[in-house]
Amino acid sequence: MSDKVFEPAEAVVPPEILDGSSRTSVVAVPRGPGAARTVILMTRMTFLEAARRKILWIAAIAGAAFVGLFWAGLHSLLQGMSPKVPPMNRQEGIGMMTMMALYAGTMMTSLMSALISCDTISGEIASGTIHAIATKPVNRWCLVLGKWIGFVAMLTMYVLCIEGGTMAVGWIEARHATPHSGAALSLIWLQAVLLISVTIAFSTRLSALTSGACTLGLYGLAFVGGWIEQFGAIHYVRACVNLGILASLVMPSDALWRRAAFKVQPPLLGAAGVSPFNTSAVPSTAMVVYAALYAILALVLAQILFERRDL
Repeated sequence: MSDKVFEPAEAVVPPEILDGSSRTSVVAVPRGPGAARTVILMTRMTFLEAARRKILWIAAIAGAAFVGLFWAGLHSLLQGMSPKVPPMNRQEGIGMMTMMALYAGTMMTSLMSALISCDTISGEIASGTIHAIATKPVNRWCLVLGKWIGFVAMLTMYVLCIEGGTMAVGWIEARHATPHSGAALSLIWLQAVLLISVTIAFSTRLSALTSGACTLGLYGLAFVGGWIEQFGAIHYVRACVNLGILASLVMPSDALWRRAAFKVQPPLLGAAGVSPFNTSAVPSTAMVVYAALYAILALVLAQILFERRDL
């Protein structure tokens, strides 16, 4: 019997991957899952991790408590309101209370966006768990995209629970239809998406605590800039308006809320001047488009930074 029977067979290699000058055998490298499957798996893992760390349940309880408190407050307001109050004034009061609840809910949503996503990549890098995934034959950008989709899905449910629930309570309790509710919910949702994208971009290079602090710092900068712009618009101070616009270009989160507030504010509240619950300087549609592009570019930047990071 020939000794060649016991020699290992060479791997069969397609001709197109062979060099024209050599015909050496190539050892097959295991292939990872496709990009779409990787994104879906990371999205599912993001949900499971949030559930394991009780983030989903705490957010659900906080959202239910928020809507329940608003419902109790609105019911008490209607019960204590005199029957002699004109229907128009009654609707104005309900609209103002709804605006206050939407303002508080938007701040809750913004904080939740930064807090739940600041640990998504930096925390896994610090703990070493990212090596079990990122060292596999998968594209790193798929990992970032999957996590981003998972957090966006969670925040979408949260926006519907908080802001959508607030509008629903106004209709159920007082038959008050919030004007332009769909547009307002879309703008608040875009604000949450924007903050998630920015936080994940920071998380690819900074620690979890630093990432959250940077995002909240930019959020605070935009908030103060929005106030400066509103005061400048009321008193016709062009320099203040320009400062507010500059702050919105650095971080357009507050511009999205002011646009949403303009959509849903009652006429009486709109005539009251500057306040946290309305706006006298209305951001344009171009600013909304800019905010959407800002969120997309932040996500792309996060993918590029994570691809280039040495793990």
